[in-house]
Amino acid sequence: MSDIEVAALAAAVAAQTGLAAGLFDVLRADSLDEPGVTRDPYGPGEQRAHATVTETALRMGLHVEQDDAANTYMTLPGRDRTAPRVIVGSHLDSVPHGGNFDGAAGVVAGIVAVAALKQLGITPSCDLTVMAIRAEESVWFQVSYIGSRGALGTLPDGALDVRRRDTGRTLAEHISDCGGDPVALAAGKRFIDPAKVRAYLEVHIEQAPSLVEAGRPIALCTGIPGTFRYPDARIEGQTDHVGTPRRFRRDAALAGADFALALEGMWEEREAAGIPMAWTLGKFHTDVASHGMTIVPGEFRFSLDVRAYDEAVLADLDRRVDAIIAGIEQRRGVKFHRGAKAGAKVGPVDPAISSAMEVGAAALGIPLLHIGSPASHDGAAFAAEGVPMAMLFVRNENGSHNPREAMEVADFMEACKVLTLWLVENLG
Repeated sequence: MSDIEVAALAAAVAAQTGLAAGLFDVLRADSLDEPGVTRDPYGPGEQRAHATVTETALRMGLHVEQDDAANTYMTLPGRDRTAPRVIVGSHLDSVPHGGNFDGAAGVVAGIVAVAALKQLGITPSCDLTVMAIRAEESVWFQVSYIGSRGALGTLPDGALDVRRRDTGRTLAEHISDCGGDPVALAAGKRFIDPAKVRAYLEVHIEQAPSLVEAGRPIALCTGIPGTFRYPDARIEGQTDHVGTPRRFRRDAALAGADFALALEGMWEEREAAGIPMAWTLGKFHTDVASHGMTIVPGEFRFSLDVRAYDEAVLADLDRRVDAIIAGIEQRRGVKFHRGAKAGAKVGPVDPAISSAMEVGAAALGIPLLHIGSPASHDGAAFAAEGVPMAMLFVRNENGSHNPREAMEVADFMEACKVLTLWLVENLG
């Protein structure tokens, strides 16, 4: 594109600033309660958010439909409706008392890009779909990528039977409440054929302050980590009197402490070797109902999330965790019960799309960074099925999954410019 055409595109995107800011304000109001926002998946909070973007899409003249997982699709029809389409998407649910931008920014970015294309009078060569995805935040059902994997027909076995942590009702029941069809999902029916998707693109706030530190408004994602998880694990020891000599103890809490320190050592070793990874013990506690100051704890509960950017590294970490647990069991006389294991594959970024976006950012005069995602995203579910995937991150000072997410709309609009330029150059 010429400099004049790039400038016209940037102006068309900038003209949608009011649309973006207004949508973010309404999405904040869609929250169940404060502090922050709570848009519960397959519940009232997420439902209101899907209604908000649906109303916006209909006003824009887009074609709106819903799949069996109750994901929402808002499509600007292309010149060739049989050609593989491009999907721009993200999720609208949040963690309890999270921030307003985690997930929602990707849906709003897609709507902004479509509005800019319409202002420029551009009909894309293929369908351009903005996808509002359900239930990405696994904290509620402890299953990763429910909406996107539901759309792709790749939900793991047993997922529909898991229960939401606060309601106690199954995922299948919640999906039915929102107009979805869990029977079709159980049969493996898919709404999205990966062979008919040209690319999946996502805009997301950064989740560690790398861009703040570097003084850049946006970044290109270099990859989404794969994970393995134990959502409900416990250590079985022996409950004893506080005066029990050390040689007789089978202390579950100390076994938990050993486990945490061993995991930290594992991370330090990989970090020193330049191997990116992370682990988190999100739950880590004794049972307060039965344990007390004068009781040696006979049980300890924890959750574990381990993530890395390479499948071989992830497999090695899995084996290392096995070895750590075996050593602690032998040394402490305890037993680890890890429960159900969950996980997701590494999400590689398509190098051609990423390279083109970098060139586009330079043409727009937007400085950017290259960073690996510290978090999981729906893009990984698409990449796992062979769909070319790319992500843009937006500067955010205070991390995510908390009420203090601090994305500036001006930075967000810079990401929207890069996204829209790629769409024009590839679908124009």
